[in-house]
Amino acid sequence: MSRAGGISIHAIDVSRGVPAAGLHVALYRLQGAERQLLAEGECGAGGALEHPVTTGAGVSAGMFEAVFEIGAYYRAQRVAVPDPAFVESAPFRFGIAAAEQHYHLPLKFTPWGFSLFRGGA
Repeated sequence: MSRAGGISIHAIDVSRGVPAAGLHVALYRLQGAERQLLAEGECGAGGALEHPVTTGAGVSAGMFEAVFEIGAYYRAQRVAVPDPAFVESAPFRFGIAAAEQHYHLPLKFTPWGFSLFRGGA
């Protein structure tokens, strides 16, 4: 049995040029219409989510969704954003076909948009 490669998340607030320390992230496994919470927490000082999922805990082939709470992050940072924010929550659905590979999700965002893709880990 091969070990899962894991899912890592690294978030950067490009509007201010800083790692997104405190950004709340929830990672779900999708099974049909159901979502199962796999990981949840805030990004640390370097902008990375520290969780056992990064080394493969709970990761297998299938569909996943990461949800980034961008509006709440900016309000906590005392950045003026409308209420609701233009980007309040940013969901990102992705599939894992080869669970032994590592899936790195680098998020770059501003109050007005975001970019997210599979990056190198």
